[in-house]
Amino acid sequence: MDTVFDQDLIAVRRKRALKNADDKAGFLLDIAARELAERLDVVERTFETAVELHGYTGAAGRELLATGKVAALKRVETDPAFAGDATDFSVSSLEHVPLEPESVNLVVSPLSLHLTNDTPGVFIQIRRALKPDGLFLAAIPGSGTLQELREVLLAAEAEMTGGASPRVIPFADVRDMGGLLQRAGFTLPVADTESYTVRYSSLFSLLKDLRAMGMTNPLAARSRKPLSKAFFLRAAEIYAERFSDPDGRIRATFSIIYISGWAPHESQQKPLRPGSARTRLADALGVREGKLKGEP
Repeated sequence: MDTVFDQDLIAVRRKRALKNADDKAGFLLDIAARELAERLDVVERTFETAVELHGYTGAAGRELLATGKVAALKRVETDPAFAGDATDFSVSSLEHVPLEPESVNLVVSPLSLHLTNDTPGVFIQIRRALKPDGLFLAAIPGSGTLQELREVLLAAEAEMTGGASPRVIPFADVRDMGGLLQRAGFTLPVADTESYTVRYSSLFSLLKDLRAMGMTNPLAARSRKPLSKAFFLRAAEIYAERFSDPDGRIRATFSIIYISGWAPHESQQKPLRPGSARTRLADALGVREGKLKGEP
């Protein structure tokens, strides 16, 4: 398994961001938490035991409880500092799901699975932890997220040094997420994308928010060479030139993939076997069935 993300660095930056506690920077997590709760709310059943997996602030857990669809909530985080007022809380790395097989009915992961080195393995762990007919919901930053920042940093570095190193992490495509659900053994998989455009006064305001989210560059292959003030000033100029609105504010895209999948159960709908249909297509369409031209 390739090590793409520095897990120790991620843990340190997330904890530092929590300590600095910039409430305004939690807007993206709040959006994802509300969206996940809305998707749960339309499911016509209740869940005895739910788990919020690395939800950072607990916003998703609170939104889940507010739906009335969850009887009890457990939280899993990378550090005890994230516990807050949680009464059922455990500590684990992003790569490990500390749940017994078939022990919970619902697992929700808001904005953390994009930072795992073995995402397929984490999906499998989640599916194993779910009881039959248990539900997995997640919000995952996807392809298109921070595309403007990626382009600007590459352009500024190429212009000033003649080369470039990765500054923004790679994000998965929605089709990749749907495929991972199927590979992990989930049934009735669904994956779709919502994009949000956030406007900032400048590149520096955007970077401040990313630091407050604990989302600055955690790539294991990142350059260790410090960037100069001149680099960021030039990057800010390029950003304003390419991605600003008439009022001078710049745009930043956050594209969130929302996924859902169920642990297999005999009660779930299954596709019909080939040849098992009892109604002809011609009858359903109200037309006469005939041979194609040239057909024997």
